[in-house]
Amino acid sequence: MPSALDTFKERWARISILEQTMAILGWDMETYMPEGGVAARSEQMALLSELAHQWLISDETARLLEDAERESKGGDYFAVDVSMLRAARRTYDQRVKIPEQLVSRMARTTAKANSIWVDARARSDFGAFAPILAELIEMNREQADCLGFTEHRYDALLNLFEPDLKTSTVEQLFSEMKGELVPLVKEITGHEKSPDTGFLNQKFSTAAQEAFGLVVLKDMGYDFRRGRQDRSAHPFTTSFSPYDVRITTRYDEKDLLSALFSTVHEGGHALYDQGLPLDLVNTPLCQPISLGVHESQSRLWENIIGRSRSFWIHYLPILKQHFPGQLDGISLDQFYRAVNRSRPGLIRVESDELTYNLHIFIRFEIEKDLIGGSLSTGEIPSVWNEKYRNYLGITPPDDARGCLQDIHWAHGSFGYFPTYTIGNLLSAQLYNKALEDHPSIPSEIEQGNMRTLLGWLRDRVHRHGSRYTFAELVMEITGGEVQVGPFMKYLSDKFRELYP
Repeated sequence: MPSALDTFKERWARISILEQTMAILGWDMETYMPEGGVAARSEQMALLSELAHQWLISDETARLLEDAERESKGGDYFAVDVSMLRAARRTYDQRVKIPEQLVSRMARTTAKANSIWVDARARSDFGAFAPILAELIEMNREQADCLGFTEHRYDALLNLFEPDLKTSTVEQLFSEMKGELVPLVKEITGHEKSPDTGFLNQKFSTAAQEAFGLVVLKDMGYDFRRGRQDRSAHPFTTSFSPYDVRITTRYDEKDLLSALFSTVHEGGHALYDQGLPLDLVNTPLCQPISLGVHESQSRLWENIIGRSRSFWIHYLPILKQHFPGQLDGISLDQFYRAVNRSRPGLIRVESDELTYNLHIFIRFEIEKDLIGGSLSTGEIPSVWNEKYRNYLGITPPDDARGCLQDIHWAHGSFGYFPTYTIGNLLSAQLYNKALEDHPSIPSEIEQGNMRTLLGWLRDRVHRHGSRYTFAELVMEITGGEVQVGPFMKYLSDKFRELYP
């Protein structure tokens, strides 16, 4: 007779496979689905979301979970089975609070919102997106009230992406960062000597950009037997399981670097998902810990590695081969400085790593006020523009380069943006620890060898799945909590050397 745990795992696997199927439909919707398929797809997504939710919160699932917990009681806290049930309990207790009707409404509405956002962004028309955005905001408020919170309604939404994180903690971390970051940004962006980037003002074949990006992805360790790269309006990573992790990017022949760094960023996400424990596929442990940990992986690869001198020692000659004649005479120092030029920009995903977090501060403040009810949907463009003037000294000339630039709200994802900065903070702490364990990493990267770094991340982060919480993982690796100091030191040292 199968144990209670085995029976529970069989039940959970069915739910997991159903959610994977739903994710495939979501990926197709953003890549190859014809525009006319939106109406049907929204109903498909709504039905599958409702079914997955019903299976998860059913009395049968609750009973099997309780039986398995009794059976495993007294086991070691970090043992696989005990950790698995703890992760399942967190998910169940959260999902059971959300009504089925709200789940299906959210799925149906976000499927429609995605298409509306794409069109509104293309026409730079926030008014076309505003009505359905207002619906999504109201649904998120309703969801937050169902989930419950102790301090701020936004806490409940943060916890969907970063469990146990509070708005007050984010505010504290961001306030500490601002105290150091804002003066540093003013110092660097106001520097009298700006790197020469004139050689980038050319048209660069998107086919060659894609080919070069694929070279980098393979060297990073991305397994194309278990993944693929496609194009979309907004770069993203979708994981159906560690056996099928797909990334997308977008190309612009007038911008050599945008697609490259989005490719490396999404590749960092994908490496995490491909590194999850294969022996625990379709269990509660075969999941990333949180979006903050996920973003630490993408930001580490994109910035700490992808914008490093070590990286370009190896890859600049290869880049020149992909664009014959266009980069002749450009030295390593010229290119490294150009790659790391810091200046206020309008687009988050194209911003440099020094100013990037200012974009996150803006989104966090707007989301918090939207969910809290002190800001209305119609006020978003004006408040957005005002905050860009205050933080970055620039004003978006249109909605496409302003409040319509991100897809997250069309996905109904409120509470996601802070995890980018949390990920930045953690990325510096993780890399510092990796260097302590393997001081040879920079010199290896100069040779195009990223295996040691990936191996360290696999061992310390990826293979554990969701066995740890965010706080437990950070404590296990660094011996402390997530901190502002290491990341700010990294930025200060790097940019003051670039802008002496």
